[in-house]
Amino acid sequence: MEKRGSGILLHITSIPSLYGIGDLGPEAYKFADFLAETRQSYWQILPLNQTNSAYGNSPYSSFSAFAGNYLLISPERLVRNGFLSESDIQDVPEFSVSRVDYKRVTDYKEVLLHKVYERHKDTLDGHQEFQRFCTENAIWLNDYSLFVSARNHLGKEWDLWPEALRDRKKEALLEWRDKLADSILKEKFLQFLFFNQWSSLKNYCDSKNIKIIGDIPIYVNYDSADVWANPNIFSLDEKKRPIFVAGVPPDYFSPTGQLWGHPVYRWDVIRKSEYAWWIQRLKHNLNVFHMFRLDHFRGFVGYWQVRFDETTAINGKWVEAPAEEFLLTVLKHIPKETIIAEDLGIITPDVREIISRFGFPGMKVLLFAFGEDLPQHPYAPHNHEKNCVIYTGTHDNNTIIGWFRKETDAGTKKRIADYVGSEVTDKTINWELIKLAMMSVADTVIIPMQDILGLDEKDRMNLPGTTEGNWEWRLSPDYSSPSLIKKLSDMTHIYGRDFTEVGPR
Repeated sequence: MEKRGSGILLHITSIPSLYGIGDLGPEAYKFADFLAETRQSYWQILPLNQTNSAYGNSPYSSFSAFAGNYLLISPERLVRNGFLSESDIQDVPEFSVSRVDYKRVTDYKEVLLHKVYERHKDTLDGHQEFQRFCTENAIWLNDYSLFVSARNHLGKEWDLWPEALRDRKKEALLEWRDKLADSILKEKFLQFLFFNQWSSLKNYCDSKNIKIIGDIPIYVNYDSADVWANPNIFSLDEKKRPIFVAGVPPDYFSPTGQLWGHPVYRWDVIRKSEYAWWIQRLKHNLNVFHMFRLDHFRGFVGYWQVRFDETTAINGKWVEAPAEEFLLTVLKHIPKETIIAEDLGIITPDVREIISRFGFPGMKVLLFAFGEDLPQHPYAPHNHEKNCVIYTGTHDNNTIIGWFRKETDAGTKKRIADYVGSEVTDKTINWELIKLAMMSVADTVIIPMQDILGLDEKDRMNLPGTTEGNWEWRLSPDYSSPSLIKKLSDMTHIYGRDFTEVGPR
């Protein structure tokens, strides 16, 4: 991080829109305006990758570590850019404004986007911008578009495909590229539309002095173009099935741990290529975001691996990873200032030593700070350090008010009251904690939008260890008001987080 600043955590899917899910349209630009009006410097989001209902619509379980989520393509921007007419987007189903219904949204968006493709596919050979996009992104786009096309055609995970295609035999790849040529072109076109719209939004944020913080999951989904195209760098058997999968042992979130099911990396193989796949992935994300959070950073130092046939994460073991060599290689390609280390959960001294040695800012979550060990707890405001990012909570936590109502006891409430010097209630607790975060010596503060609005447990984004009802929360269209803008703007200014030293916005 460059200077003292603050920002808001709000994923794109949560932005208001008429089309059932947040997208890259007018309301995203309006939210960027809100950030600027409230003197914020950062907009943090979750992964933008393609999601799927088979995996709970989680942005952390995607068909690709590179491809964007076509559900986020804005119909209004398609009209603005000449890909659709106004009449094409007039007949819109009545969607919920508070939750994303992924099935209904997908049904609607796929029909609309297919219409766009059918109208323009015959012109794509001569579309210079599209052809340039395909060339510049060929290293991931070619495999992704064939993978998705084949998976849709065959209706199976890739390990159940015809053996020659599963194993990427040259003749099979040529045969299927020819057989699925129309679908492959469509998938490439959708990615072009997504990244074209994303680039416009990012440029707008640049004009407002807003930096976008992305999120890079350490692991990729087994059922993905990444694993199919690069099976040698993952822990797979001769039939291309996972041998060991990733997770974390029992912790605050789950007594049986979290079994993510993603295949773990073969770091011995990756290092022989000088970490080429990872460098490619990080450089791609740095083109997409201004900076990013490396999720589950401790997995780069040592990771929890569990046999594929286990049903919980309890029976796993820690395995060492080549953190120092990997990170030294990364920093030859990626500026250190663009990386945030997600260091929550079980963090051992070797992980802390690596984070300290490389100077990455770690994360601290205020909701975890008010236990009986408050005086010594590293997340307590008086123990904060300059080079870190303070969150009231993350996308995996309850909201402040939901936490205060449902997850705190009398002792915790008293410790909070003693700490802030006054009685706290479920009507005031969110701003008390936001104020503590803003006052902190930490360079950076990120507040979930739910906490700024004082929303309760019904509005949390994700409940780890569950598969239903997550990633659905939507921001109310009337979220902004003059009083809210003034309150957040004044607090940001008072605690020196508005970058006033570099001039007016």
